[in-house]
Amino acid sequence: MTAFRSGLLTPAETEFWTLMSEKLGGNVVLLDNKLVSEKKHFSIEDVCHLGTVDQTLHSSGMLKNTSLQYGNHTVENRPKYYGREFHGIISREQADEILAGVEGAYILRESQRQPGCYTLALRFGNQTLNYRLFYDGKHFVGEKRFESIHDLVTDGLITLYIETKASEYISKMTTNPIYEHIGYATLLREKVSRRLSRTKNESRKASVTSEENTPVEKITSLVRRAALTQNDNHFNYEKAHNFKVHTFRGPHWCEYCANFMWGLIAQGVRCSDCGLNVHKQCSKYVPNDCQPDLKRIKRVYCCDLTTLVKAHNTQRPMVVDSCIREIEARGLKSEGLYRVSGFTEHIEDVKMAFDRDGDKADISASIYPDINIIAGALKLYFRDLPIPVITYDTYSKFIEAAKISNPDERLEAIHEVLMLLPAAHYETLRYLMIHLKKVTLHEKENFMNAENLGIVFGPTLMRPPEDSTLATLNDMRYQKLIVQILIENEDVLF
Repeated sequence: MTAFRSGLLTPAETEFWTLMSEKLGGNVVLLDNKLVSEKKHFSIEDVCHLGTVDQTLHSSGMLKNTSLQYGNHTVENRPKYYGREFHGIISREQADEILAGVEGAYILRESQRQPGCYTLALRFGNQTLNYRLFYDGKHFVGEKRFESIHDLVTDGLITLYIETKASEYISKMTTNPIYEHIGYATLLREKVSRRLSRTKNESRKASVTSEENTPVEKITSLVRRAALTQNDNHFNYEKAHNFKVHTFRGPHWCEYCANFMWGLIAQGVRCSDCGLNVHKQCSKYVPNDCQPDLKRIKRVYCCDLTTLVKAHNTQRPMVVDSCIREIEARGLKSEGLYRVSGFTEHIEDVKMAFDRDGDKADISASIYPDINIIAGALKLYFRDLPIPVITYDTYSKFIEAAKISNPDERLEAIHEVLMLLPAAHYETLRYLMIHLKKVTLHEKENFMNAENLGIVFGPTLMRPPEDSTLATLNDMRYQKLIVQILIENEDVLF
């Protein structure tokens, strides 16, 4: 930015700056062939205009050399992705001297101590702020990435201004949210006729409610399933929002605190499953009440289990229900059920059918006469889950429980860990174990007992959090034992 502070200007540049001063209403003027400020402070809008000048000069052909002249100082080896704002190797003190008195001005400099490292020096609040600057195809000093230095600085000035002038207000934004009154929450209530009131200390076990919203006696003390109402058959599994940083085009307001989201890019976060838009700081306070939109769910396989069942409003993934229903209808006596593999290409066909048609996928005997194809498709669904049925969070606890030598204590430990599973995972595991217990009842025909099924399903239902082959090999016998115990004690544990 020396160009508008004290840099010597060519005739062409002088003409350009004269036009710029007119556009800025006299905020900047030429004096002795140097550009100086008429005002002590620049508005954000002024800075936005000024920041584009160097880029305009560069793109217009006025600046073409990698060696730039600033008075008696020559800047050499300018990186190709920086413009006239680059001042070469100078100290912090020199940068501060160059920027002194011009609020919102900025330059780029190369570190004296670490050649090849670059710093953005920005004047704000009557002081020069220095930020380590990076480039990987885009410019950034933090999480946000920008196409140009101008956009980076403009966004930074907006953020600094708001955080400085409205810090107290920002800190109080989440104290009186409008989340339950307007926006996403209202739309959600329109889809769901009524919510079940929950308290922070309430047990995470899901209960079944009647049409009058009165509790129905639980089937067993260990059943954990989503709350539902008979009138709309809605399964209220708890699900956290899947927030990702998002750039909004045009003004947007936070659906939690009702305040506008500021900045040029990455102003807030959006839930990729339901579309809820909130400030990043507000996302920490949003309840785990995501109601995924089917339009955002692109496939069935490889989709998060809870996301899938909430999007389709089902108690379990339709893949699990459909495949188990088909296997129990015609395959329980099939020799080597779940151990014998079906043709891989046919299993992929079943996968694509579910991804394309959902619960309308045809997996009947007329299309797939080999029941091993259906069994293989079910195992593939479990393997493809981004979070296994037995989640990463509970994996180590299950392994530790399996290592307990006393059978009764081991069973109690497994029961306690089961209670930590998310409701949709628990319900899916419960339903699968009931099915596998039925498979073992036909052991004389299919030769598949609980131990054999444990060998097959152990690595399928549970995987270590870290992708370590050694850890997987070391834990295989415990994985097998966990599934075996779940099958053999299905009536007790679930």
